[in-house]
Amino acid sequence: MIIGAFGLAAGITGLSEAAAKKAGIPHQAIHLHPSSHAGYYPGAKRISLKVLFEPTTGRLLGAQATGEDGVDKRIDVIATAIFAGLTINDLMDLELAYAPQFGSAKDAINQAGYVGNNVLSGNTPTIQWHELDAALAVSDGETILVDVRTAAENAAGSIPGALNIPVDKLRDHLSSLAGKRVIVHCQVGQRGHTATQILKGHGISAVNLDGGYLTWKAGIESLANHQKGK
Repeated sequence: MIIGAFGLAAGITGLSEAAAKKAGIPHQAIHLHPSSHAGYYPGAKRISLKVLFEPTTGRLLGAQATGEDGVDKRIDVIATAIFAGLTINDLMDLELAYAPQFGSAKDAINQAGYVGNNVLSGNTPTIQWHELDAALAVSDGETILVDVRTAAENAAGSIPGALNIPVDKLRDHLSSLAGKRVIVHCQVGQRGHTATQILKGHGISAVNLDGGYLTWKAGIESLANHQKGK
């Protein structure tokens, strides 16, 4: 289904995470925030996309998306993929219509496949926004949160307690991170993936905050609004 309101569209296909939990269906969620079309072409809008898949087989279970443009296309593609029994990995290889005003060379759907494949394969372990507080509450002081965005991005809004080390300077701080359990985050997850690989490559335990700061911020704000409404 899809609905439009206040200049935005919100769509869903298949299972939501709440429905999967209620039915006891094992699932893995990923969040990403790609552009509706190539960023260098005027008018590109952000799409916030959440995709669910089976954590063992990768079979697609559902998706949700919001944004000003391109939501219907991505929900329709994933709805078709679910009907066909495709996996999250299959999304990487879909050949979709491309021209800069309609999509990117690597469409939002392909990007979901890449993110999901990294999680499914164990290449990039992730943690969800709602799991962050519990992970950081470990009293041994060995778990730390590292914001790998730029100093300017961090100053514009940050997760409380995060240590800001831009990804380009991460290798200069490996000695101070050695022996720690590191949770990294960036704005949407891509630089967090790179940071996770750098840290893992140097023997440091690292996980990426799924969907980055934007997903965490949206989750915290939604939770706060829900509590106000009670």
